[in-house]
Amino acid sequence: MRIASTGARVGLLSACTAFVAVLSTGTATASAQLNGHWAPFNRCPVDAPAMLAADGVTNIATCISSHSAGGSIKLGNTQVPTGNTDLQLGVIQHSDGTTSLIAPAEGALVADSADLPGGLLGLMCPSGIPVVSGICNQITNSTLNKVTATIEPAGAPRDFNMAASFGAGQPILSIPVRIHLRNPFLGDKCYIGTTSDPIVLRPQNNTAPSLSLQQFDGNGTPSDSGEMGRYTFGGADQGDSTYAVPGASGCGAGLLDWAVNLKTSLPSASGKNNVVLNQASTYFASPYDPAGLAPNEGKAFSQYWHSAVR
Repeated sequence: MRIASTGARVGLLSACTAFVAVLSTGTATASAQLNGHWAPFNRCPVDAPAMLAADGVTNIATCISSHSAGGSIKLGNTQVPTGNTDLQLGVIQHSDGTTSLIAPAEGALVADSADLPGGLLGLMCPSGIPVVSGICNQITNSTLNKVTATIEPAGAPRDFNMAASFGAGQPILSIPVRIHLRNPFLGDKCYIGTTSDPIVLRPQNNTAPSLSLQQFDGNGTPSDSGEMGRYTFGGADQGDSTYAVPGASGCGAGLLDWAVNLKTSLPSASGKNNVVLNQASTYFASPYDPAGLAPNEGKAFSQYWHSAVR
């Protein structure tokens, strides 16, 4: 890991801790179990063409992984829990200070769905509107009432502010997302936010993250003289209360959008919403001396990753 690039890497890591979901494309390596310090990077797209082409000098291939067990996002007057989230992506660091992000084929962000408290009864009922009250009267079991919510990407992140990632209280970047609601009555295309009108989160560190460095052999085994280095960030809660939330769309083939909006007070202006991501653990892996692997740093990086597969 070159000392000159440490600041940029630390900044990028902190940004990725906050729900980052990129839409870049690339060939990905299937999920695997990895040895030792490689373990958090089981979906890193080390075999993507851009990663393999990195030379270690003008372009450096790296992996990022970030995990959080839970949090919450407030949309109008509705609080939606977040489940386990796992973010992984490849990063190409260019000599001019810019970066390119490469997502696994299945997407950078894999998130568990969470049950919406109160289900459909809490989301739309009771109602004096006949069409809605008719649905409310049909909710006779938990299957019909259950509403699952999943945070999904709705665009590429932007507005990255590296300086903000080291401390607390300043937006790190902008992340477009949408909330996918699923229920037999709502159907499978009910969203709060869309790709054309997303919820744009601007997370900031509520607390400054801790930082440690581990060195390890190419196959993941801890070693003070190993070829690889890993930064570990932990303990940083992040949040945002500045984003606006658009109305629902596609609920019940669009016929129930207004009912969801009415009960949840959507659209909701900036200042009335809030997101919290609890205690994220974030990892960043890179060859300790990428220039020493030139001109084949990316290929060596991939070989190290594969040597760690159990």
